[in-house]
Amino acid sequence: MPLPLFALAIAAFGIGTTEFVIMGLLPNVARDLAVSIPAAGMLVSGYALGVTVGAPILAVVTAKMPRKKALMNLIAVFIVGNLLCALAPNYWVLMGARIVTAFCHGAFFGIGSVVAADLVAPNRRAQAIALMFTGLTLANVLGVPLGTALGQAAGWRSTFWVVTLIGVAAAGALAVCLPKHIEMRDTSILREFDVLKNPQVLMVLGISVLASASLFSVFTYITPILEDVTGFSPHAVTYVLLLFGLGLTVGSTLGGKLADWKLLRSLLSFLLAIVVILTIFAGTMHEPIPAMITIFFWGVLAFAIVPPLQILIVNRASDAPNLASTLNQGAFNLGNATGAWLGGCVIGAGAPLTSLPWVGILMAMSAFGLTLVSATLDKRARRMSIGQAA
Repeated sequence: MPLPLFALAIAAFGIGTTEFVIMGLLPNVARDLAVSIPAAGMLVSGYALGVTVGAPILAVVTAKMPRKKALMNLIAVFIVGNLLCALAPNYWVLMGARIVTAFCHGAFFGIGSVVAADLVAPNRRAQAIALMFTGLTLANVLGVPLGTALGQAAGWRSTFWVVTLIGVAAAGALAVCLPKHIEMRDTSILREFDVLKNPQVLMVLGISVLASASLFSVFTYITPILEDVTGFSPHAVTYVLLLFGLGLTVGSTLGGKLADWKLLRSLLSFLLAIVVILTIFAGTMHEPIPAMITIFFWGVLAFAIVPPLQILIVNRASDAPNLASTLNQGAFNLGNATGAWLGGCVIGAGAPLTSLPWVGILMAMSAFGLTLVSATLDKRARRMSIGQAA
């Protein structure tokens, strides 16, 4: 891994850990701050909405800033946010600290994706983005379970102290490894917002929301599914989630390689495969071994779509890649919140946990249909362009 991508991956690891580790620490946080579990759960939603709202704001704020300086400032926000989390005396300070941390999330991944893509040859851009996102997948494999175990043993604040140190290490790696002068694309704030007039850009953002909603409509409730439907013990669930995390890591690498080969064809194939694997999971969730195998491959496919979508938004928004790439991170998080809400609505209406994969299937089919429409319009536009040139 080239050193600049390694530095970006360290930062991605820290950001991914701080986003998801709170899920494993909710009972500890609720008990320590004397709030209910649902109130503690709002720390997850607050973070996701912070990414969605903060991403475009910071993308515009940093638009004229040199890329290295922008990334260094964003990782500084990350460090301060996690430090405030560790020191938070009450629930509302912790919520504010989570939102501060979330503000840097979307902009960092958005700008970082563009920087990663620009540091390599054109035929390796998706792989470079996938290498950066390896840090995010490893956060799910290592950061979240280890952070949860540390928080349960030494108090939830200890986890945020360690994540703060990871942020400091990432800042050092970025300072040393990133080139001092990274080429900036000519842009303006007005042009950044003009990109939202492009239907193809809006379609990619819609695909990201739907694809993420497909994942989180089921994954948000994976623990009760594994315990109540499959029959795993709470201890065994940890290992199944570790297996899912390994699948995410494999999928990110696979998605980067195939996206550099055939971008839209790969994305369509992955989305169709998600429909198939969730259909299979609707049957295999009742038996431990088949469920584990299915969950691993679901993890592979769930993150295989991330590099293609990220490079697609950069390609479609060549006039404003930083804003569009950052908005795509907001779209993923909006899908996260939407999927969890949809799954909760289904369960709240009295449907069994076994019905959740069908919600994920519906979302994935919608993402596939929108991708197909986008690919068709793109092909038609290229044919018209060739005809006009002739």
